[in-house]
Amino acid sequence: MADDIKQVVIIGSGPAACTAAIYCARAQLSPIMVMGYEEGGQLVTTPEVGNWPGITGEPSGFDVMQNILNHTKELGVERIYDVVESVDFSDESCKKLYLSGGKKVLTTKAVIIATGARARYLGIDSEAQFKGRGVSACATCDGLFFRNKEVAVIGGGSVAFIEGLFLANLCSKVYLIHRREGFRAEQILVDRVNEKVAEGKMELILNATVKEYVGSELLSGIVLDVKGERRELPVNGVFVAIGHQPATEIFKGQIDLDEKGYIVTSNALPPVTQTSCPGVFAAGDCAFPYYHQAVVAAGSGCKAALDAEHYILGI
Repeated sequence: MADDIKQVVIIGSGPAACTAAIYCARAQLSPIMVMGYEEGGQLVTTPEVGNWPGITGEPSGFDVMQNILNHTKELGVERIYDVVESVDFSDESCKKLYLSGGKKVLTTKAVIIATGARARYLGIDSEAQFKGRGVSACATCDGLFFRNKEVAVIGGGSVAFIEGLFLANLCSKVYLIHRREGFRAEQILVDRVNEKVAEGKMELILNATVKEYVGSELLSGIVLDVKGERRELPVNGVFVAIGHQPATEIFKGQIDLDEKGYIVTSNALPPVTQTSCPGVFAAGDCAFPYYHQAVVAAGSGCKAALDAEHYILGI
């Protein structure tokens, strides 16, 4: 297999990877997708999708991804259900991907990395029970489901403040819960949140940690430890905004990563998805972390496919 050099291999199976595969297939590049063991990326865990262009009725993320995956299948994209455990990009003309404990090797001219990023959650025992049933890591995705209801945002950085301000325009009240007294958010965001606090739309709960999520089928509240005292907070939704972890560990030492582990790309000028290694491109949340939206990931998958096509054709 090492002598069989592929045109392009795509690592991942979410919206970015699938879109890249669709474009590469239409460009006659015979793409191969290394899917991992659970296809579809984070979108499959979203209970309802109401913001994908052209799709109404709020289908589940699983159904949306199945349609996208079926599109790749109809185009004849080869799919491998395995994981890339290590890579060797030292030879630009023949990049190597090692699968299944190094027993299987894929060699390819171009690679598109679309491994995504996982939202960080609190990790408390009751959290898994309510994911998608009141607990979310994306206000833009799920905030509309909590219109005119009381919700909480957990975090003290800029992302948490942005999420809180977004929700304050939808919800009857937003509690911003932070484990410390001070914030890491930009001062302009802190000022805007304080304005919402003065209006009664938001409330800051500081020096607090979430101890438990409560409810039956759906979330109905959380239990807090506030400076050593127990407080029960009745909310319909909780948005955890404590950051994401990019799935890029296997690329350390092969391509440039930033201090948080996100893949560094040329970004400003074409090819915008080019990494520090020629012929290796990145798409989706592993490289473009700001928005965390499926449609944005899909768009970057398109860019990566076009960049890879131009690379292979030498244009």
